[in-house]
Amino acid sequence: MPMTLDKVLTSAETLPRDEQEMLEELLRKRRIEAWRRETAAEARKAVKAFRAGRLKAEPVETVIDRLRAVLQTETE
Repeated sequence: MPMTLDKVLTSAETLPRDEQEMLEELLRKRRIEAWRRETAAEARKAVKAFRAGRLKAEPVETVIDRLRAVLQTETE
């Protein structure tokens, strides 16, 4: 039976302070590594799609303008 988040937190709170800090650091590092793997996989897919002709090259200014527009709408 999988542990609930509440049970995990309760268990973590029983650890000594230094082990809680170690757990926090380990979780952070694992999350970063998972993000890196996910990003690398997405990059490989994008390169494959580009090489297969499913993506087109665009001027960097166009891409930057589009990214700025997306960021602007997210902040509104």
